[in-house]
This record gives sequence, structure tokens and C-alpha cells, in this order.
Amino acid sequence: MATSRSPRDTSEPGHLATELPSKALPAVPYADLPEPLRMRQVLGPSVLLLAGAIGSGEFVLWPYITSQVGLAVVWLVVVGVLTQYFLNMEIERYTLITGETAVTGFTRLWKPWSWLFIIMTVVPWAWPGWATGGTTTLSFVFGFSQEAIPYITIGVLVLIGLVLTASPVVYQTVEKIQFFMVALIVLFLVYALLFLVGGEGYAGLADGLVSVGELPDAVSQIGTATLLGAIAFAGAGGALNLAQSNWVRDKGLAMGARLPKVVSPFTGEEVAAPTTGFMCRRDEANIRRWRSWWRVADREQFVTFFVIGLIALLTFMMLAYSTIGVGNTEAQSFDFIRAQGEALGETQGSWLATTFWLIGSVVLFSTNLAVLDMVGRVTADVLKTGVLRENQRWSESRVYFAVVWTEIVFGSIILLSGVTQPLILLVIASSLNGLVMFVYSALLIQLNRRTLPAEFRTGGVRLVALFWAVLFYGFFSVILLIDQFGNLFGGGS
Repeated sequence: MATSRSPRDTSEPGHLATELPSKALPAVPYADLPEPLRMRQVLGPSVLLLAGAIGSGEFVLWPYITSQVGLAVVWLVVVGVLTQYFLNMEIERYTLITGETAVTGFTRLWKPWSWLFIIMTVVPWAWPGWATGGTTTLSFVFGFSQEAIPYITIGVLVLIGLVLTASPVVYQTVEKIQFFMVALIVLFLVYALLFLVGGEGYAGLADGLVSVGELPDAVSQIGTATLLGAIAFAGAGGALNLAQSNWVRDKGLAMGARLPKVVSPFTGEEVAAPTTGFMCRRDEANIRRWRSWWRVADREQFVTFFVIGLIALLTFMMLAYSTIGVGNTEAQSFDFIRAQGEALGETQGSWLATTFWLIGSVVLFSTNLAVLDMVGRVTADVLKTGVLRENQRWSESRVYFAVVWTEIVFGSIILLSGVTQPLILLVIASSLNGLVMFVYSALLIQLNRRTLPAEFRTGGVRLVALFWAVLFYGFFSVILLIDQFGNLFGGGS
């Protein structure tokens, strides 16, 4: 049985954050890693991440950019998804070893990061662009008016809230829903690759892949915020990547099996304990288990997030290129989604237009489910490990419940205020998330090198990838800030 030791106690080999102030978070007990599981048993967290990714960059932003500038920037997509794969695994590494989320780890580095990450999670994801986009796409099928879209979207948000907060174990319900939705999406992708993406689409993809480092002049027309947002959403994006920690923990992978799960305050069995974790002992048995855990977790992330996610993104881009071409749609609207469906209907029959729009609604609603779950998890985890650590009334599950419904209320207010264009909402969310990714890319390096024993740290190519992520997201974030300051003080539009 593990015994509690102070983070400054070095009598046990492999102490966590030896130089960090003990007042930031409680002492870290030592424990053994559980025995590793097989691939099919760990499958899940990356599927949730994939579901969130497909509805942002994959279905909307990158196809929109394709409709404006073509496939010349497809190389940037590959770089973005590959960078996120490495980021996701370093986020996951910390949770597998300690059971804690990465944001809790950041708080060990500097206490104010807890509140800053609440802000960096809530603000970029408060805009209900995904649910609005799903309802807008649904209107192409059923023909309801633009005036009705905000009210139907609010109804969808309420339904998602009920699903999330009435589940005995929230993760299990979310996983089942997202597995079903992702399966539908994958079936459509296979059909699209075989029958809908013609030779022109594949040729354009090939040209884009070999045009590394080149950006067409037309990129300037889509706006810096749109480009940064698309880069951030080439994969999941922003705090959604950080939620991988929470899903790994609630899936019960590695040391996450030792921590409490988020449940419904009404139908589940609550645990009021804070979700601070453990440190894995550095003996031969634990190192063996760790290597097995890492192999299976890395395989799950690579196949599900990188391979399937990249295929999804490229397929939707080629589909836009093949159906509506380049430069014939209006900015800041969902007209390009309508145009894609109409083009498919003209060549294959009206059933395919309907199918495409319904798949789009599934994609976007599944993303909003992932978003609300993510915001609730990250915020509840930060509050329960921080200011509410000793509070027996406010369990993490109750905080999660409160945050989810606050997000729904706030999103409803935004919609009722008249801001209902889904593309505008998605650009706002995604560009803000690009800045967030720059911040936590740097923090992951510090977290890895300062808090993990040498046997469990990253190194080699993966460490280089972390430094690359800092430069990659930092470069585009600086460009965005310069552009926005220029608009603000230079009279730009």
C-alpha cells in the first residue's frame, strides 16, 4: 500500500516536483502502476478527441479555406496534425505516470496557472459555433428559417447538457455516443474516397503535399485569424487537447485507475476527494509496466487521432475542392457547405445532398458534445484540486454539472444576442485556441523536465517536437497579435 510522502522527500527514488512549493498542492503519495491493458481496452480517449477534431478543422475551417485558396496549403495541414499528435502524447504521458491532468501539473509549476487555464479554456470555447453550425446544416435538409436557428440550437445545447449531467458515469456515456457518431462519419469518408473525390481532387492533394513552405497569395484574403484558427484546429485544438488527460484518467488508464471519476450528482456515486495523483515508483517492475503502457497508448493515439484524423481532414478538403472548386463562395457564411451538398445532389441524386448535410450535423453536434464535456472537466478539475480541495459539499462531479450548465446559459445568451453565424463563431474560438496552444506547448517542456523522473521523461525526437510546437504556434500567434493590433490602432477592418 502506498505511503504519503512530501514532494521534497527524496528517500523514495522518483519524487515529483522536488523543488516546487508544497503549499501549491498536496503531497504526492507513491504507488505502483497497474498492469497494462490491450489495445482494444484502452481505445476511447483518442476517439473522443477525434470526434472533437472532425467538427472543427476537418469539416468546416479547412474545407472553407480550400474553397478560397485550393489545396496548395495541404502540407500545412499535415504539419499541424503531426504536431498535435506529439503534443497529445506528452499530455497523456504525465497523466499515465501520475493520474493527474496536465493542467494540475501546470499548477504545480506555478499556482496562478490554475485560474489562467480556466480562462483559457472557458473563453475560447464559450462560442457555440459547433451547435449553431449543426443546426444551420440541418436547416438545409428541413428548410426551417434563419430566425429559428438560435432557438433550435439552444434546444440542442440543453439536450447535450441533459445527456452529460444525467449519466451515472459521464465518460462511459460520452464514449458510447462518440463511438457511434465517429463510426457513421468514417463510413461516409470511405464512400467519399471511393466514389466522390475524383481524379482532380487527388491530383490537387498531390500538388499540395509537395508544395512545402509555399503559401498562395490568396491566403491573405481569408484573414490571419482564420488561418491561425485553422492551424490550431488541424486536429483538435486548444484546451480540447488538454482534455485528453481527463479522459485518460476517467477511462482508468495506468495511474488514472487510482483516481475518482466524474459522475452525475443525481444518478452516480460521488467522491468528494480532490484529483491529485501519485508518483510511480522507479523499480524494475514499474518501468516494465510503463514501457508497455506507453506503447499501447501511443498506438491508440497514432492510429485513431493521427491516421484517421488526417484522412478525415484531407477527405473533406478534397471533397470541397472537387465539388465547388475555388473562389466561388461568400466569406463568413456556411454557403460553401450548402453549395457542396447541392453539387453532390446534382451529380449523384438528392439523397446524397441530404446525407452530406445530415453527416455534417452529426459531425458538428458531436463536437459540441465533446466541447461542453471538455470545458466542464478541465474547469472542475482545476477548482477541485485548488480552492475547493477541502470542500466536502462540492465534489468534482457537482462542479462539472455547474460549469456545463453555465456554458449552456452563456452560449444561449450569445445566440439570442444575434451572433449566430457559425463560421464567425468558429474563427473566434479557433484563433484564441491557437494562442492557448503556444502557451501550453512551452509548459509541457517545463512540466516534463522538472517533475518527472529520468526514466519517464521524454527525449530525442519527441522533445524536439515539443520545441517545434512552441515555435510553430508561437510564430502564428505573433502574426495574429501584430495583425489585430494593426487593425485596432491602424484603422484596419
